Amino acid sequence: MENLLGLLRIHVKRGVNLAIRDISSSDPYVVIHYGKQKLKTRVVKHSINPEWNDDLTLSVTDPNSPVKLTVYDKDLFSADDKMGQAEFHIAPYLEAIKFRHKLEGGLPNGTIIMKIQPSRQNCLSEESHIVWNQGKIVQNMFLRLQHVECGEVELQLEWIDVPGSRGI
Repeated sequence: MENLLGLLRIHVKRGVNLAIRDISSSDPYVVIHYGKQKLKTRVVKHSINPEWNDDLTLSVTDPNSPVKLTVYDKDLFSADDKMGQAEFHIAPYLEAIKFRHKLEGGLPNGTIIMKIQPSRQNCLSEESHIVWNQGKIVQNMFLRLQHVECGEVELQLEWIDVPGSRGI
């Protein structure tokens, strides 16, 4: 794949207070779209607070393309119901990655490199931290789902360098 900058591992941790789409609960899963790529987590049965802990890996070619996330309720006999969506931008995270060679060896675990404030331009429900963690730069975020009455999804981003890729 030309113009490959590297891989972005999205650790889809959990959903919090998701909407009820069945009688008393939901069977949620997450679909992530980035460019032409589409990845899915597993379905968690009967939960509005699912723990997915699934790792999804995207090939990053355009740092300015948003990552779109949609939560669905799995239905057996009809189309799956939408339970909200969110999107986020990876550009601030990639900016932090660019400087990591300057950081190596000098930072204690858990050092916050950058903070991203919730705003109308993003779906963050609280401040997102880009953190130095065991030799890696990770970004933790809580996304507030839109077009739905309630629900948040917790993610963690981690960058994976690919030998031979263009890099950032």
